Amino acid sequence: MNAAQATIDLDDTDALLAADRDGLLRAASMAGAQVRAVAAALDEGALDSVRAEDRPRTVIWVAGRGTAETAGSMLAATAGGSAAAPIVIAAEAPPWIGALDVLIVAGEDSGDPALVGAAASGVRRGARVVIAAPFDGPLRDATAGRAAVLEPRLAVGGDFGLCRYLAAGLAALADELDAEALRNSAGREVFTNPAKTLVDRMSRRRVVLAGDCAATLTLARHGCGVLLRIAHEVAAAAGLADALTALRAGAGSGFVDPTEALFHDEELDGPMAERLRVLALTLAAERAVVGSRVAAYDDVTIVGAEDVPDLADGRRALANAGRPEQQLAILAVRLEMAAVYLRLVRG
Repeated sequence: MNAAQATIDLDDTDALLAADRDGLLRAASMAGAQVRAVAAALDEGALDSVRAEDRPRTVIWVAGRGTAETAGSMLAATAGGSAAAPIVIAAEAPPWIGALDVLIVAGEDSGDPALVGAAASGVRRGARVVIAAPFDGPLRDATAGRAAVLEPRLAVGGDFGLCRYLAAGLAALADELDAEALRNSAGREVFTNPAKTLVDRMSRRRVVLAGDCAATLTLARHGCGVLLRIAHEVAAAAGLADALTALRAGAGSGFVDPTEALFHDEELDGPMAERLRVLALTLAAERAVVGSRVAAYDDVTIVGAEDVPDLADGRRALANAGRPEQQLAILAVRLEMAAVYLRLVRG
């Protein structure tokens, strides 16, 4: 991340707010509100029409591109082994779908042919269909009266919609997501702000977001996408083993010969090559194992939901880390807000 482009100090609250002409900070901080809106819809009976005493044979998640697809992959990776029914990620309604299955259609575009076709196939074959997308246009025409609807109630850009799609399993976490957004607010200084701390660690570095399981690798890819779309910064997503292999081969130093750094003259040789920084995204259950694997590497930072600079907040975050999908949601909010700060510091 090229800090040379930065023109605003991360701790200059007024300048950050003035630079936020597109309302990105507000959008990034609305994860808890999105979860709470879904919880309200559930309390109002939005899914009553698809509830049944018998558990479903399969939960099929058909999603458009972006955060909807990412959320499905996260849920399958974290809950697939313990859920009452297997979670299947599919590009369209499978030919074997029937009355014993639940089909969740998730996305931002009610005219997406893949979503419309899947929803139409689901209702035609008698599946219990849930629409987690804007309910209008072709999608409404294909399913009206034959599907449960969890359409978005808050106007939030698709870049920040991940938690809405996770919301069915995260309704109880709305307060924790609000707390994470508050910890990352513009008024908090770098040493107590997890998102600003990430920005500081990324500065003047080539960045790799690494995961050591399917869930954290999916989160890493989401983080890289957010950094590219919002901050216009390029980062790599990789498995932790691949990142460590690169560091062992000398990628961290930016030099083939480490002694080259001692004799580097920027006036004669140009800017010094940026060092590699690996941010290892970690769930609480795997933290000890990941910690032992990266202990010898100075250029690796473990990032978990409980990693909060302020000690008191850190203890609370550790106590409330919760289920894996909850931890992923907290980390997603943190990465999204870090991307916003990277965008704003340029003015």
